[in-house]
Amino acid sequence: MIKFNRLLKVIFHFTNITLILFYLYPGSILGYILYNNFTKQPQITRDFSNISTNHFYAFLFLSIIGILAYINGKKIYFVIKYLFLLSIVLELFHLIISTRAFQLADLLGNILGVLVAFIIYKVLRYN
Repeated sequence: MIKFNRLLKVIFHFTNITLILFYLYPGSILGYILYNNFTKQPQITRDFSNISTNHFYAFLFLSIIGILAYINGKKIYFVIKYLFLLSIVLELFHLIISTRAFQLADLLGNILGVLVAFIIYKVLRYN
């Protein structure tokens, strides 16, 4: 179990760094990998009304891994606060990256992804 927990922490930190790099890069790395085009953004599913599904899925995935990695430790609430802060700060960085644009739908997707993971954690933790 200890080895699995360490593996989850490594996966969380690797995913975290990867997400930050993809988020702050002034083009679409995934667009380049999939379409050979830095300006084309892949779309996993259609957006919810005013919520970016790509951002929701990315932060939901990162948050679930982070919560699972630190679920039995004292740092669980630090990780959750960090994820909420990260979801806001990364989108705000799009205000200063010239080829990126701040979008409220992306911010809402980020926050909702973290929030859903946190709600799942709270529900499962107390049942």
